[in-house]
Amino acid sequence: MRTILHSDLNSFYASAACLSRPELRKVPMAVCGDPAARHGIVLSKNELAKAAGVETAEAIWQAREKCPDLVVVEPDFSLYVGLALAVRRIYADFADRVEPFGLDEAWLDVSSIGASGKTVADEIRARVKKELGLTVSVGASFNKVFSKLASDLKKPDATTVISPDNYREVAWPLPARRLLFVGPATEEKLRRRNLFTIGDVARCRAESLRAALGKHGETLWMYANGLENAPVVPIGEEAMIKSVGNSATPARDLVSDSDAKELLAILSESVGERLMEHGLAGWTVSVSVRDTSLEVAMAQRKLPLPTALPSEIGSCAMELFRELWDWRKAVRSLGVCVSNLEPENRPEQLSIFSDDKRARQWALEKAVMDVRARYGRGIVRRAMLMESDFLGVDPREEHAAFQR
Repeated sequence: MRTILHSDLNSFYASAACLSRPELRKVPMAVCGDPAARHGIVLSKNELAKAAGVETAEAIWQAREKCPDLVVVEPDFSLYVGLALAVRRIYADFADRVEPFGLDEAWLDVSSIGASGKTVADEIRARVKKELGLTVSVGASFNKVFSKLASDLKKPDATTVISPDNYREVAWPLPARRLLFVGPATEEKLRRRNLFTIGDVARCRAESLRAALGKHGETLWMYANGLENAPVVPIGEEAMIKSVGNSATPARDLVSDSDAKELLAILSESVGERLMEHGLAGWTVSVSVRDTSLEVAMAQRKLPLPTALPSEIGSCAMELFRELWDWRKAVRSLGVCVSNLEPENRPEQLSIFSDDKRARQWALEKAVMDVRARYGRGIVRRAMLMESDFLGVDPREEHAAFQR
């Protein structure tokens, strides 16, 4: 049986800030995005801020209502990357299979060490604290899903074990949203079917979940029953890209279809270019919409052919947006994602009535990319965006684009 650890650096951005500025340990503090650019949300907070009720992902003004003395610190990504690499060097002393999941999390396969998962986890926690001054919470289990679930159960600086003997007692009473990749939309679909806990999902028939949620439903059933068995990727082996997605929060709210169309075009162009850079195309386009009260709505659609063309991604994204949004509220941010990826040059079944228009469009997009790489992005712009006031937005990754 495998022994898989999931190690999660506690309040990583805030802890890193406190290392460089020790005086921050004595006050409630949070690392936040730039309020002027409307990325003013809490990215991480220390224990004093947490005790005051400050929550990750809430707006700065909401955090300050709970904690008027909150000290706000800007992110320092160069600091975070350096510390993350130092932590991974420690992980490498324990395992040759270390799979990062973002900067602050990683899975380790320590099956070959010959010690219990708890023993190895405790050693890792001690070394990270002694050598770097950071704390980690580690989950030990027999697969990746339950090890991540375990690492979330006790924070900070703790080891939690979910075993084949106790997973029903430990995991099944927990809310279904605690399962990996169960977001708000999936949680609501489960609720409508009276599936509230991980145990409810586990006891449901796999066929029923597949009928309700497609392949994702069957996957969740496997996760809940401890049947997930994906390997931890070896150190240095590049993970397969499963999706590419960008989101952006512009300097003003979106109030019309034309606003949405412009921003979706910018995001679709960014996603399309990243797909082409990696020689990939995707079958599924999804859109996420965050309104001014920070509520999120999402929708997705499968395409007739895989694509990396910004025009096709943008057209599908706009159709999804129109179906999703009725403008009862203004929109704060949008996201576009393409998934179900495959190599761009994979053979496809062509219609006898098709022409080479799509091939020419593909060649044109790559030519534009080459020109921009040589002379700068601003040298070529789409006509619809010439007067757009969204051109200065910074597309940010909606989620881990390089999921393993």
